[in-house]
Amino acid sequence: MNGRILNGRILPVIRIGTALLAVAAIVAQLVTLANANKLDVVNFFSFFTIQSNLIGIAVLVLAARSGPRSRTLERWRGAASVYLTVTFVVVIALLQNVDVGLQLVWVDVTLHKIVPVVIVADYLLDPPGTRFSIRDGLTWLIYPLAWLAYTLIRGLLVSWYPYPFLDPDHAGGYGAVAVTSLVILVAGAALCGLYVWLGNRLGGDRVGGDRGAAAAT
Repeated sequence: MNGRILNGRILPVIRIGTALLAVAAIVAQLVTLANANKLDVVNFFSFFTIQSNLIGIAVLVLAARSGPRSRTLERWRGAASVYLTVTFVVVIALLQNVDVGLQLVWVDVTLHKIVPVVIVADYLLDPPGTRFSIRDGLTWLIYPLAWLAYTLIRGLLVSWYPYPFLDPDHAGGYGAVAVTSLVILVAGAALCGLYVWLGNRLGGDRVGGDRGAAAAT
């Protein structure tokens, strides 16, 4: 398929369509919990799944606009790819058959699988038009680290954790929580490096072409 057609006509539709689907899934889950008198808004928006999907929604909507993308947006596209890959993998590896507050099957599939796949596919099919450094990739870890600190501190205060592997009572103590968190963060750092490399590799021709065009003018 012609890359210009894909990027110019099809990808914007997929981006907006996926963003709308994700918004619909989040709203549907909020309504479902409210109707069952089980909605705690702070708890709901404390899930990494919800927050990473909100980041993904923003990235998809901004990337769907015509015209050149800013370096900031390109960096957030890479970050969203990391966060939603972690969401996808953690659900499969650690949260099978675990209640994570998403009772509707289509909502679960949308937020844990469809959005992550679309975000990563979008990043690979329409790679960033700017080169990343390792430092850029490492900055993508700031949000997960902040989320982890918030989750653990809030958990101590309100005795609620979004995922059982972060709850010392369920995980087998703070040592087990620390080990699991460290493994996930190391895997996240490796993903940051991978997406930096992929972005530079796949977007290299575009960056080079832009520089060549600028030099010729």
